[in-house]
Amino acid sequence: MLKDYPIRQLIQPLLEWYPHHARVLPWREDASPYRVWVSEIMLQQTRVEAVKPYFERFVNALPDAASLAQCPEERLLKLWEGLGYYNRVRNMQAAARTVMEEYGGVLPADYEALRKLKGIGNYTAGAIASIAYGIPVPAVDGNVLRILMRVSEDDSDIMKQSVKAEAERRLLPVIPKDSAAMLTQAMMELGATVCVPNGEPKCTECPWQPLCLAYAHNSYHGLPHKGRQKPRKIEERTVLVIRDGEKVLLHRRPKKGLLAGMYEFPNLEGHLTREEVVQYVEGMELLPLKIEPLEQAKHIFSHIEWRMTGYMVRVAQLDDPVLKKAGYVFAESRVSEEKYAIPSAFARYTKYMDIHLGIRKKGI
Repeated sequence: MLKDYPIRQLIQPLLEWYPHHARVLPWREDASPYRVWVSEIMLQQTRVEAVKPYFERFVNALPDAASLAQCPEERLLKLWEGLGYYNRVRNMQAAARTVMEEYGGVLPADYEALRKLKGIGNYTAGAIASIAYGIPVPAVDGNVLRILMRVSEDDSDIMKQSVKAEAERRLLPVIPKDSAAMLTQAMMELGATVCVPNGEPKCTECPWQPLCLAYAHNSYHGLPHKGRQKPRKIEERTVLVIRDGEKVLLHRRPKKGLLAGMYEFPNLEGHLTREEVVQYVEGMELLPLKIEPLEQAKHIFSHIEWRMTGYMVRVAQLDDPVLKKAGYVFAESRVSEEKYAIPSAFARYTKYMDIHLGIRKKGI
């Protein structure tokens, strides 16, 4: 169990291992507090390789707290497009405004002060404080929890906050005051590249192998232990790509709730038939000329799963002032790609309006 494991013995082997195995990452090359913050928020729920181009685009456009605080919401959401979890970037902007008002535009070099900023919890505060400022505080995320649970052969439920708190408590007194940044990054690196979450851990490459109880007892397959989570709610939806030549009908979602403030294709609950789609489009005072069924798609949110079917609907003309008043926009493809942030939930259908969400494969 972690509470009984001699955790101090893990520190030196890891610090010796890290300099020879650290990946070159853009937020490590310049580990300013702002860049560490942006990277850590982006890396939640997203792989490192996927984050790199988004990070570069974001910090090039918004290089500091001042520019983030002042950024118009539509541009902010567009810069975040493709990463999902849009409340995170809204929280970042709220925190940036606090930083401007209370800390002169620089993230505070204080763990407790960082924790009070909107959207920053124990882990992110620990990452910023230790990596950017060298403050000896722990940063315990899923990677760090996993390696600690395995090395100590602890089968406690990592979904419980008390387990994470125990890991933080055990780490705090053993963090070297002169190597806090290196230790935090080394633990992240070990969990991301060696003691990996999916598939076989690379035990022969691990500096903790001689000290690892899960390796000694061949028990790593069952670790870490996650308690049973609530099943996601399944929602069936029908997505309509309504086009008039180059223009596509988009609707802005409410400012609160799921995907708040984002632009979406008109979509309805349930899987509608062609006849029901015709009836709905005519009810919008539009004249459908041609309807084509599109492929099915699935998107998973934290607690909801959308199972979608779609239709391409060609209409005679998109210029109804009543629709504009109801929050719809008639967007040309080129303008949409530059201006309107569309959630990745609809990524399967954006190709039918000739745009690409997020970052293109060849450059930004």
